[in-house]
Amino acid sequence: MKKLFNTLTILKAILLTSVILFTAARSNGQQIKPASSGYAPVNGIKVYYEIYGQGKPLVLIHGAFYTIEMNWGQLIPELSKTRKIIAIEMQGHGHTPYSDRKLDIATLASDVEGVMDYLKVDSADIAGYSMGGSVAYQLIVKSPKRVNKLVIISSTYKTDGWLPVINGGFKDFKPDFFDHTPIKTAYDAVAPDKTKWRKFIEQMIAFAAVPFNVGDANIAKITSPVLLISGDNDGLDKVELMKTYQLMGGGVSADLAPMPKSHLAIVPAQGHVSLMMQTKTILGYMNDFLK
Repeated sequence: MKKLFNTLTILKAILLTSVILFTAARSNGQQIKPASSGYAPVNGIKVYYEIYGQGKPLVLIHGAFYTIEMNWGQLIPELSKTRKIIAIEMQGHGHTPYSDRKLDIATLASDVEGVMDYLKVDSADIAGYSMGGSVAYQLIVKSPKRVNKLVIISSTYKTDGWLPVINGGFKDFKPDFFDHTPIKTAYDAVAPDKTKWRKFIEQMIAFAAVPFNVGDANIAKITSPVLLISGDNDGLDKVELMKTYQLMGGGVSADLAPMPKSHLAIVPAQGHVSLMMQTKTILGYMNDFLK
């Protein structure tokens, strides 16, 4: 009974915060149209992308269940003032069609690289939120020369980087839990085949149940500057997050040693979803880091 209560509590929190996020994105979010959009044929599927602005390329990778608008709608208008923004929707998300192809972090990272190839982008700054951050970690490990600077928002490169309550939260989820939610509404608004909704949710639940680990040794080899942004109560294990920062050369006494090129920002009083709504805060960190 306690386990069921905890599961339902987590579900209620996810659905509640998704309502807040969806409402905020619709009311205060993206007010500009992409300069161009389309589908990139990569790895046997078609991946949807949108391009905004001009300048150095910045690739945005969304979190699980989200669309470009839901995840990045409030940031794109500002970021695109000085940058060429390439926003991607992963397999089955948003405009990108559902595929029976098995989901894993490595495949999704290869999809991002495939979109970059299709758009003839040799290298770019990369920003990923939640699932998108895990994908971004995999991308920089596999193809380090493709990533200039990396921004990781509320994410980790391994399953154990999350608190146990997060890792166990999806074990008892059922596809119908997501029916009649803002996530379903967003899906129906842009999905090319709305009949794939149930299969998409089943695929995502199976995807979330498989442990992953990009590898401590691989993270330690990253030479690009990395900005880690986390809410103080966003579900990440902060002990593991600090270990991650140390692998990147952080956690030193900068009065006695050079300041690390990678940065760590902990935003107070923020959870996993509410963190992405702190537009001014995240924008400030990103602009300072990516300049």
